[in-house]
Amino acid sequence: MNIEAILESLLFVNEKPIETRELVNLLGLNKKEIEGKLENLSSQYKERGSGICIVKIAGGYQMCSAPFNEEWIRKMYREKNKSRLSSASLETLAIVAYKQPITRPEMEAVRGVNVDGVTRHILELGLIKEAGRKDVPGRPFFYITTRKFLEYFGLNFLEDLPKLEEFSEFGKGMEESGLANNSADNSRETSSGNIG
Repeated sequence: MNIEAILESLLFVNEKPIETRELVNLLGLNKKEIEGKLENLSSQYKERGSGICIVKIAGGYQMCSAPFNEEWIRKMYREKNKSRLSSASLETLAIVAYKQPITRPEMEAVRGVNVDGVTRHILELGLIKEAGRKDVPGRPFFYITTRKFLEYFGLNFLEDLPKLEEFSEFGKGMEESGLANNSADNSRETSSGNIG
């Protein structure tokens, strides 16, 4: 049984990242063996300058096109490119990502505008989800990012997000709202248990 060939086929036919535990259950090997085989396969691709590579995304492994071919892929799929998010959606997503769990009124306090439509849109896209209610009058929903959020932005963990300091204007706004201080702690807590 050629495990690397099997892993290559499994990654090839899956459009989403495959978690290591899925591969462990399927192949009956331990996690270290699976990861070693994937690392070896990935090295083979690099050595021969292959147009595909294996990357870790959203806690799993996925076969992707090599980054150096991005220009050609963009040309070919310009029309089919995934729908772009509006700046309002991106801003709201950033607020959720850095301050989750967060309620809609808290998002509005940061953005300074109503976020009902934007929140509904990114909920429908599956980039955020409801995660319980806050114990205050009106009991608003908490929102957190999802695994699909990580996949969409090519992240493995929330800790891979750029630091707020890298965004001077956005970071300044978050600090003024008192949100920047807790962002790292909340990201760690969310990435360990709340992403789904």
